[in-house]
Amino acid sequence: MKGLFNSSLGCIILVALLLQACGPAVGDHVSTVSTSFGEISGSSEDSVFIFEGIPYARAERFMPPQDPDRWEGVRQCVAFGPVAKQVVPWIADSLMNEKELFSVNIWTRGLSDGKKRPVMFWLHGGGFHVGSSSDPMTDGKALAKKGDVVVVSVNHRLNILGFLDLSGADSKYAQSANVGMLDVVKALEWVRDNIKEFGGDPSNVTIFGESGGGGKVGTLMCMPSAKGLFHKAIIQSGTLINVMTKDKSQALGLAVLKNLGLTTNDVHKLDTLSYHALLKAGNEAIESINGRRIPGSPTMFGFAPSADGNVLLQQPFTPGFASVSREIPLLIGTTLNELIRTAYGEKELTMEQAKDRLKKIYGNRTDEFVKLYAKAYPGFTPQDLLSVDTVFRPFTIRTAEAWAAQSSAPVYSYFLAWKSPVDSSSRGSFHGLDVPLVFDNVDLRSDWTGTTKESYDIADKMSSAWINFARAGNPNVAGKLPAWETYTASNGATMIFDSGCIVRNHHDRELMKFIKPLE
Repeated sequence: MKGLFNSSLGCIILVALLLQACGPAVGDHVSTVSTSFGEISGSSEDSVFIFEGIPYARAERFMPPQDPDRWEGVRQCVAFGPVAKQVVPWIADSLMNEKELFSVNIWTRGLSDGKKRPVMFWLHGGGFHVGSSSDPMTDGKALAKKGDVVVVSVNHRLNILGFLDLSGADSKYAQSANVGMLDVVKALEWVRDNIKEFGGDPSNVTIFGESGGGGKVGTLMCMPSAKGLFHKAIIQSGTLINVMTKDKSQALGLAVLKNLGLTTNDVHKLDTLSYHALLKAGNEAIESINGRRIPGSPTMFGFAPSADGNVLLQQPFTPGFASVSREIPLLIGTTLNELIRTAYGEKELTMEQAKDRLKKIYGNRTDEFVKLYAKAYPGFTPQDLLSVDTVFRPFTIRTAEAWAAQSSAPVYSYFLAWKSPVDSSSRGSFHGLDVPLVFDNVDLRSDWTGTTKESYDIADKMSSAWINFARAGNPNVAGKLPAWETYTASNGATMIFDSGCIVRNHHDRELMKFIKPLE
């Protein structure tokens, strides 16, 4: 009997050892994973492994990123890392760290299991100025679990620390105007070298982002150093035109030095200044050169990537991207209202009242505007007429048409017309509403999406389309969406995400051309 017990115990121990050798099991703690710079451990929840705050780089102020220092032992990666320095009311200064912000976060269903899961690399919004990868609505757990994909998000340098051009003062800083985007390239290199350990396929990486994140996606499509590090791209409400050239960014950099009372021989003294002193001088320099930026302006000037012909070949959306990305499938779109202040709270607004306001903009062409709007959106309300996006949509159409003609890869177009049921009298289909839907995170941003059956349904359809696009470069979802054909300048095929999804052809091109000429 004793021999039988010992034999059974030996079998149990052997099985346990074999299971451990096959890979980490899901539980309260995750076994270690080896990365290029050391071992890490994470956590797990609902059959998803989660790693937060994994270092991918280090950098000196205004200099390109370098490999992070190696570490000994096992680094606990169970909480988001510090974020980039910025001034916003929703992020405490204690959560920001200029030296330690360089980290990625990962959600995956498998570790070193031999599977080749598509990788979805998220770039947060906030222009090139603010934001972080730790927003709850971009938690990647639901997306990773639903689609068996590996979701990655990243923090990188922003605003003056990410995009101050000092090359006009010292050649040492030849790349300083674009180091914030070079951080992202460095993170993609880390993904290439390490993502297999997290069950991902380094040869199938999709970059995606909304607003400023979409702008970052477009910028990566114009950077030679990013070529081969991603294979598909999704741009959500990101087509603001960045007008920074090398001449403009150099002039801005010199103006910052002047405001600080420094000469070109004193550039090194910038390293000793506080972030807030530097930012103040930078903002004053922007205003002195270009004036205050008008909210809703479709162009960007200031601390943003600079087209220097080397790190950044051209600005995106002008009207397309650089030739280095011609083989990259693209999914691009916007929402109905975006950043426009809507009139949905004015329930008693009549058609005549709406026209009176429109005449201040369109004068004797108002009736033509109304006719074109009716063609684009049958069943519209007077409030709709005053709430149409005029910032992102025109450039998105122009970009989609230009890139469809230039690219050798497919282009797909979408449009979110679905309006939030939360405070629906005033909110509409606003800028960023697509983010929790794409991440299938209705419950984490229910104050935006509501929790109606329709809320979950639209999230299911959008997240499924994004997953399929990441998997194979095609967003079609059989049984959930109508057939979705590729976009061309002639067909204008666009998937309208609404309570009833439908593909329409050039549904609003005439309207947008009326509002803002596209050629």
